[in-house]
Amino acid sequence: MSEVFAAIDVGSYELALKIFEISPKKGVKELDHIRHNIDLGSETYLTGKISYNHMEELSHVLKDFVRIMKSYGVTHYQAYGTSAMRETANIDIVIEQLMQKSGLHIDVISNSEQRFLDYKSIALKSDEFSKVIEKSTAIVDIGGGSIQISLFDNDKLVATQNLKMGVLRLYSTLEQLNASRQRYAHLISELVNSQLSVFSKMYVKDRKIENIIILDDYVSPIIQKGLLGNEKKGYAKVADIPYLLENMSNATRADITKKLHLSEDTIPLVFVSGILVQCIINMLGAQMLWAPGVTLCDGIAYEYAEKRKMIKLPHDFEQDIIACAQNISKRYMGSKSRSETLQTIALNLFDATKKVHGLSKRDRLLLQIATILHDCGKYISMVNLASCSYNIIMSTEIIGLSHREREIVANVVKFNHDDFEYYKGSPELYARLEHEDYLKLVKLTALLRVTNGLDRTHKQKFKNVRFSLKDNELIITVDNMDDVTLENGLFKNRADFFEEVFGVKPVIRQKRSL
Repeated sequence: MSEVFAAIDVGSYELALKIFEISPKKGVKELDHIRHNIDLGSETYLTGKISYNHMEELSHVLKDFVRIMKSYGVTHYQAYGTSAMRETANIDIVIEQLMQKSGLHIDVISNSEQRFLDYKSIALKSDEFSKVIEKSTAIVDIGGGSIQISLFDNDKLVATQNLKMGVLRLYSTLEQLNASRQRYAHLISELVNSQLSVFSKMYVKDRKIENIIILDDYVSPIIQKGLLGNEKKGYAKVADIPYLLENMSNATRADITKKLHLSEDTIPLVFVSGILVQCIINMLGAQMLWAPGVTLCDGIAYEYAEKRKMIKLPHDFEQDIIACAQNISKRYMGSKSRSETLQTIALNLFDATKKVHGLSKRDRLLLQIATILHDCGKYISMVNLASCSYNIIMSTEIIGLSHREREIVANVVKFNHDDFEYYKGSPELYARLEHEDYLKLVKLTALLRVTNGLDRTHKQKFKNVRFSLKDNELIITVDNMDDVTLENGLFKNRADFFEEVFGVKPVIRQKRSL
C-alpha cells in the first residue's frame, strides 16, 4: 500500500516542498518539487530575528504549500527548520505564528540531526553511494550558516565536524566589507583556511581522501546538470571547479545566467560556494566530486519511509552514530577494551530487563553511547570526571543525535560518577528536557551504574555475565575464579539506586568453573 508524503525544508535561503509516493514495492518516488527563494539566513545571522515582512512571506508560501499538499492527497507531512530558524531568538513565537497562519507545524532540528538527514538522503542513490564510499571519501555538506565535513574509510564514518562558514554567512561578511567579486577568492580563503587547517591536522593527517560527495544548493545543481562538460552527469573532476570559478570571474551576470541556467540573485552565492569547495579540495587532496543532487527533503522522506518499514536500509546508519561516539572516546584517550566489555554488559543488562524498564530500541542506542563515553572527562580531570565528561559530550556533536538526546547521554554519564540530582531538588538542571526525558535519563543512569559497578576495578573480571529476573531480584551470575570481594563491596550503592528506580534488587552470584 502506497502513501503520499510531503517533506518541507525551511532553509536559510529557500523554502522547499517535495511530494513523494512511498510504497514497499516502489520505494521513495518523487512526484513534485516546489521551491521559493527567501533569504532568512542573512537576516537571522545578523539580527537574531525574522522580520515582519519575512514572516508574512513565510506564511503566504506555507499556505500555498498546504494547498499543493491537499491537491496531491498528502496523508502525512514533516516540516523542518534549519540553521536560520535555529539562530532566531524568538523561535517559539515564530513557530506558533506560522502554525496559526498556515496550519503547518515546523520542528526546528539541531545541526547534527540536519546533517544526518542530508547524509541519509544520499542513501536514496544506494548503488552509487555504496560504490563511492568503498574508497576513502568525504561528505561535504554546505549550508547557509555552516558546513559539515564527514570522513568515511572502508564504509565507516571515522570523523565529522561542523564549521561555521556557510555560504550565506560568508557572503554576508563579504557584503559588509563591500568586496568586489574579484576579491572573493582571496578573502574567502583567508576566512576559511585557518579552520580547514585545524580540521586537517586533527582528522585528515596522512589519510588520503579520494572522493568528495558534495551537498549544496549552488555548485551541486551545476554538476548534476552536466554543465561542466563531463560525460557522466553528477560527477566532476576537481580541475572543473577552478575552471568554473575562472569563467564566472570573467563573465557578465547575463552570460553566467544563460550558460549555467541560474537566476541572477544566486550567482554570488554560487561563486562563494565554488570557492569554498575549492578550498576544501585543496585541503583534502581529492580527485573526484560526486553531486548526488539530493536535498534535505529527500532525507526527511527516507526517514519517514524507514520508520514505517517501507524501504530496505542500504546502509547501517546506527553504526555510524556508534562510530562517531567511538571516535570521540578515542580522541579523549578512552580504553577500547574496557569500553567493549562495558558495552557487552550494558546491552545484555538492557535486554534482560525489558520487562521492568520499558525503554525503546533508540534508548538502547543512547545507553550504548553513554557506555562508550562513560569516562571521557578523565582526559581533562580525574577529580572532576563527572562534570568534565558532561561538558565534553555537550560540546561535541554526535551526528544523528538530537540536542535533547545528547543532553540525556551527558547527564547519564555525569550521574554515573556523581550523586544523582532529582528533578524536585534541581528543576533548573532539567529545564530543557521533558518529563518523559527525565524518567528515561533516570532509568539509563540506573542501568549504567550497575554496568559500571560490575567492572569497578577496571580489571574486566566480569566478562562472562548472565542476567535473569526472579521475583523482585535481578540475579547477576558471573562465571570466573577471580576474587570479587572488592567488586561486591563497591557494588552496593549502585545496586541501591537500581532498586530504587525499578523496584528490583541486583544480586551478584559467583559461579566458579573449574
